[in-house]
Amino acid sequence: MGIIFYKRKFKTTDAFIKSRYLCVMDKFSLTEGLDFRKHIRKIIHVDMDAFYASVEALDHPELRYLPIAVGGSSKRGVVAAASYEARKFGVRSAMSGRLAARLCPDLIFVKPRFERYREISQQIRQIFFEYTDLVEPLSLDEAYLDVTSNKKELDSGTILAKGIRQKIKEKTGLNASAGISINKFLAKIASDINKPNGQKTIPPDEVLDFIKKLDVKKFHGVGKVTQEKMYQVGIFTGDDLYQRSLEELTTLFGKSGLHYYRVVRGVHLSAVTTDRMRKSLGAERTFNENISSEIYMIERLEQIADEIQKRLKRHQLAGKTITLKIKYSDFKVQTRSKTLHYFISSKDLILEEAKQLLYQEPMKDSVRLLGISLTNFNINSPQKKIKASQLRLPF
Repeated sequence: MGIIFYKRKFKTTDAFIKSRYLCVMDKFSLTEGLDFRKHIRKIIHVDMDAFYASVEALDHPELRYLPIAVGGSSKRGVVAAASYEARKFGVRSAMSGRLAARLCPDLIFVKPRFERYREISQQIRQIFFEYTDLVEPLSLDEAYLDVTSNKKELDSGTILAKGIRQKIKEKTGLNASAGISINKFLAKIASDINKPNGQKTIPPDEVLDFIKKLDVKKFHGVGKVTQEKMYQVGIFTGDDLYQRSLEELTTLFGKSGLHYYRVVRGVHLSAVTTDRMRKSLGAERTFNENISSEIYMIERLEQIADEIQKRLKRHQLAGKTITLKIKYSDFKVQTRSKTLHYFISSKDLILEEAKQLLYQEPMKDSVRLLGISLTNFNINSPQKKIKASQLRLPF
């Protein structure tokens, strides 16, 4: 099957094989014993624009074109999302509400409504499935789609992405951006280029030029520590990385060296995974005032446990490892974890284990946030294993 972008069709002809990108693929196939051509896919990364804030503006027209921060407040909490009007002032997600209010004095704080966000996210996901069954959700507001073979029987990833974005707009009233390329890594980067409400395609014959111009911090797998190390040895761009041999990169970065060697040549082997495994599920609460009352802490933990039970039921999951998160008044965070011999999913058991973790040691100070999360899920046979834990409930 050919790869088609901008209505240009790439076939396995002499001209195609001689293209710079395919030459790299052929070289990799010979040196590593892998056929990298089969990893050339048509991948779309769809990313909703300022999703939470846009939903609030959609439901409350009086908020349109105003600086909005979802979550937190000017005194407490953290910004979960910011509208583009707020971003102009430097307001960003994960920023404290106090700092956000200082940067933007007219900032409007809106309480998050996650049930509403999930409702719209589900509508958007149904649109994705009209185009392909190969959908990998990353969160409520973004997903990968493999449209190499698709239900619309269209060859152009660019045209498909445009159709998806138009349908999302028609059905929800919200804008989405998209990136289209040969793998997930490039599609995700491309989706940021023409935000908001735009899209970018990186076709096969432009991959190498595009990658070589990238700052290395944009590369998949390059965190702050690795970025600094790369800068120290003179690797600032994709081109700098491309010039280094596999041996050099392996010496500098160990096993990750092979990954960097591949990715700078446009090789990213991760496929779109439809059964993406959830690694954790949890909830937390920030208090209006710091608390030291044990009774009040238990009340809040009960509310959190109730929310987690509902979410576990929705996803048909049960967890074996429970973690209690405590943020003190000085913003220091402490976590206490426990792995059980059985899976739990009920509010009562979650609360009971969370209380034991709370009592594990004396509190160091007053508390501004409590959270509970579950991990180590029973992915393979949820119903059978959940039943075992339910039998432990008192009659």
